[in-house]
Amino acid sequence: MNLADASGFRLKESVKQVLADAGHTVTDVGQRREEETVRYYEAGELLARAMQSGAYERGLIFCGSGAGVCLAVGKFKGVYAVACESEYTAAELCRITNANVMAMGEKVVTPAVAQRMALAFVNSRWCDGMSPEKAAVAREGFARVRQIERGEV
Repeated sequence: MNLADASGFRLKESVKQVLADAGHTVTDVGQRREEETVRYYEAGELLARAMQSGAYERGLIFCGSGAGVCLAVGKFKGVYAVACESEYTAAELCRITNANVMAMGEKVVTPAVAQRMALAFVNSRWCDGMSPEKAAVAREGFARVRQIERGEV
């Protein structure tokens, strides 16, 4: 799953290609041509609605900085987004926090770094390789985030 606003279109296109080449199914639910204009809040809503439908396990979203789309997509229930600028963080997003959306900025990361980040994110699994104790802490943390989301805290 990929989506970009106008400022992240070229980065999205390079990431889509490397994911497809690696055998991942990629569905683009957003801006299809560079001449189009999709704003960050529109991109966030489009991806969030697609994620909420249950059709997609993970999402990648792009804009100039990664911040705007992350802010917008993360306002939707069940969508856990993190703006990312490093390969290390990309590999840990899902593993530690169970994040299901990674946001990136075209003006922040190069296409090569973004491609490696995307592969790290989509290939990671929640609590993978953790000791039982650390996995319990990660699960407790995600349960707490869901309580906050439901307004129980």
